[in-house]
Amino acid sequence: MLVSDFNYDLPEERIAKFPPKERGTTRLLVLNRKTGEIKDSYYRNLDEFLNPGDVLILNDTRVMQSRLFCTLPDGRKRELVVLEKHGNEPQRVMYRGKLHDGDILTVNKHEIIVDKILGNGIAEVKSEIALNKITEECGTVPLPPYLHRDATEEDKKRYQTVWAKNMGSAAAPTASLNMTENLLNRLRRKGVIIKYVTLHVGLGTFLPMRTDNVEDHHMHSEWFRIPEDTLDAIKNHQQRVVALGTTVARTLEYYARTGKTEGEDDIFIYPGFEFKLVDALITNYHAPKSTVLMLASAFASWDHLRNAYNHAIEQKYNFLSYGDSMLIC
Repeated sequence: MLVSDFNYDLPEERIAKFPPKERGTTRLLVLNRKTGEIKDSYYRNLDEFLNPGDVLILNDTRVMQSRLFCTLPDGRKRELVVLEKHGNEPQRVMYRGKLHDGDILTVNKHEIIVDKILGNGIAEVKSEIALNKITEECGTVPLPPYLHRDATEEDKKRYQTVWAKNMGSAAAPTASLNMTENLLNRLRRKGVIIKYVTLHVGLGTFLPMRTDNVEDHHMHSEWFRIPEDTLDAIKNHQQRVVALGTTVARTLEYYARTGKTEGEDDIFIYPGFEFKLVDALITNYHAPKSTVLMLASAFASWDHLRNAYNHAIEQKYNFLSYGDSMLIC
């Protein structure tokens, strides 16, 4: 199975460069993963497609302001994105521009020392003050690079879910960006059970796949936790388990295979994978040849998903992080 098998033509004008003026006004394509049937709707109508007793699970991670604009001693500017840190491992960053071992970067009088260049735009760094403290003081929102713009004050609010709680993600769980409190309340009134997990979106979100064969790709680990009340809802569910986003789907399927409720999750889901827990998936439109596109393909089948993507492009849906969404059920 080749990475190039999961390619499609994404016109630049179909990439949403900014969030919609009002959260939740985006479109929703509903895909029947058994038949391939497609329905066009709106995200605000999601409650029409979920049933009483369904368990809808959300990711309550909070995005760090992990993008830092730094200066070298000679005045040259460098950009860093602080990556998630696991336990006692070294602190890593992605960087833009040339850096060398021993370089000292300054941001608001804080010094960050480049300890080791690892390749592929990744470096290990150290600082007197923990980098997560520096990002809180000096950082900005780490918008995806394909947006080709700097973050605005609006992005600080909109590149974050309305329920974001546990700080630690290097990127947003984007399928959740369209969800509103009003819609959540309507779902609760209908009898949909709302529960949460935490998965801090990490390094793997930023890095392209560098192998030709899908099976050769290794996912970077991301920290997760499933609370007891969420476990109870999963074990006692009467209807479907609905994952809001690929981060939730990975967390639930990792638990289904290992029984672990907290720790490091490095599960890689691609076609041929057998889902044990997730019955329906709400997700955004993903970039060509990406791991998240492969996860959605594993759930819906690539044939059905590719047809849905072609339909969405023809119907002028908006793609990627700030774009429209899809319910696969």
